[in-house]
Amino acid sequence: MNKVLIADHHPITRKGISSILLAEGNYEVIGYVNDGNDLLNTLTTTEIDILILEIDIPNLNSITALKAIKREFPHIKILVLSCHPEEMYALSAIKYGASGYVAKTASIQRVLNAINQVQRGGIYLNEALSQRLVSDGNATQGLAFKYKKLSSREIEVLNLLSNGKRNKEIAAELDINEKTVSTYKMRLLKKLEAQNVAELIKHARLLQSSHV
Repeated sequence: MNKVLIADHHPITRKGISSILLAEGNYEVIGYVNDGNDLLNTLTTTEIDILILEIDIPNLNSITALKAIKREFPHIKILVLSCHPEEMYALSAIKYGASGYVAKTASIQRVLNAINQVQRGGIYLNEALSQRLVSDGNATQGLAFKYKKLSSREIEVLNLLSNGKRNKEIAAELDINEKTVSTYKMRLLKKLEAQNVAELIKHARLLQSSHV
């Protein structure tokens, strides 16, 4: 059962999301918070898997707080919920650590799709923004183009990294040594123009969720 914390200061939103999750069956809402102070306190005392975070929750700059939350609680998957158009904040939210962004005006099915996608370890954005993030505004420079340039072994290593495998585990699974795994990681960082392994994993999950 996936444990979910809902951070939103609108009671009707909290109730609506709870109803969606209850109907789905494999989620447990373990609590609600309605401001940033309560959120930070709850994160330090409660074990959760998924945080559904209102972007305008009082006493917290949610966009800048995302980075700190992911640094302190890297296992928590964050879905940002907002009344603002996705074009305004979605890409920034993903950049700072969110796994998804959905508007409060979205349909029930779309909200559920977003939650399920985040739970599976993917990244959720609307179709237009997903394409923008993958293509980066230029098909010859986008992630999809770069991904197609990877070797089959590099793709294997990338997929294992995105599944949370460590160097030792990857080496054992592919029957290679750890030094070789490190070499593949360096190649992947260069080819996908990622700054670090965390960004590399985010690229991999985005590509998977976009079916590239």
